[in-house]
Amino acid sequence: MSKYEPLWTWIRDNRTESFVMTFGEIEKVLGFPIDHAFLTSKKELTAYGFRVGKISMKEKTVVFEREEGKK
Repeated sequence: MSKYEPLWTWIRDNRTESFVMTFGEIEKVLGFPIDHAFLTSKKELTAYGFRVGKISMKEKTVVFEREEGKK
């Protein structure tokens, strides 16, 4: 089980097509700060029907997008 599974589940259950989360919001869902492991773990999200769009280090945000054909 990935340490990011609670976030992936939360994203899957969100039921929107595309949305932005701040690093702070992500950390609140996870219960710990995100780190560089997030960059390698983000590919796990495809199993939940989403993908990571853009990560902005300046704005401290992550865009999550539903993969086409997945509901």
